[in-house]
Amino acid sequence: MQSQSKALRILVVGCGNMGASHAMAYHTTDGFQICGLVSRGKSKELLNARLGNQYALFDDMDTAMKATQPDAVCISTYPDTHESFAIKAFESGCHVFIEKPVAASVVAAENVVTAANKAGKKLVVGYILRHHPSWERFIELTRQLGKPLVMRMNLNQQSDGAMWTLHRNLMNSLSPIVDCGVHYIDVMCQMTRSKPVAVHAIGARLTEAIPAGNYNYGQLQIKFEDGSVGWYEAGWGPMISETAFFVKDVFGPKGSVSIVAKEAGGTGKSSSIEAHTKTESLRFHHADLDENEKFLKPDEWINLEDEPDHQELCNREQRYFLKAILENTDLSAHAEDAVNSLRIAFACDESIKTGQVVSLL
Repeated sequence: MQSQSKALRILVVGCGNMGASHAMAYHTTDGFQICGLVSRGKSKELLNARLGNQYALFDDMDTAMKATQPDAVCISTYPDTHESFAIKAFESGCHVFIEKPVAASVVAAENVVTAANKAGKKLVVGYILRHHPSWERFIELTRQLGKPLVMRMNLNQQSDGAMWTLHRNLMNSLSPIVDCGVHYIDVMCQMTRSKPVAVHAIGARLTEAIPAGNYNYGQLQIKFEDGSVGWYEAGWGPMISETAFFVKDVFGPKGSVSIVAKEAGGTGKSSSIEAHTKTESLRFHHADLDENEKFLKPDEWINLEDEPDHQELCNREQRYFLKAILENTDLSAHAEDAVNSLRIAFACDESIKTGQVVSLL
């Protein structure tokens, strides 16, 4: 077990949006010591300047690993590098925090988990909503609605400039459904606590700026063993509408619960990373009727006081990572959930390509 008095030396691989946020968490959290920043481009210099120009910089992971001999590695690069980078870290005896999705295929994700188990090291995947108290409350309230559940969710992002560049680069290896959908598939699985049995999905390629065979708009539908159903849609690009782009709504026999994010759902906010996790308030509707078939109870508005911003969520993720290492937490269920949500997301990709319902049984 890692000594409480000794800071965990962590190598940050990937210094873009998420990598920079995680690096800031390590920079400000007791128990971590950044030993190096790695990126192919200039992002590491920009990040290092924000952090006081005090960290070693490297252009590639191999050189950095040899030079720094870290205890842990944070991987926030493009998904097609995740498998090789994570396995390299585990084989060097490091713990790994990796941004979602775990890897660019189910087999690759399983290989990452196998490598973690073989090395006896911790693997934490960046499912940021699992560390948000408002989302935890949202999930908790849905369990009061009875079964089956109907789950409606989306996150469409109208993007230009640097964000459109990021989205285009992501779509060289993944679709929006796989990259973003794993979050919400994971949420649906937590809400139902039931086995997904089938998925169907549709998608559209709205620009030639992305590879042939990929799509920048998609919608998935999931059917669960308990009769619950859910849909999720995701679109990226300059043509995406900002009307009704932020929907987080669940209903069951006993009522409904919805995230009402007036600011996060406002005009011009769809590509804001800061807005993606905001909940602001929950609306809890009761379906009970009186003898005149009028609603017995008014809707409850639950204003959420512990509303961490994006950086604070990353701080909480990294405190969870540190705690798991120090306390030798069993993370097998965490890894299983991460691979499972990715498996479902890739089944949606398969459905889009084949036009068929894909069985998960």
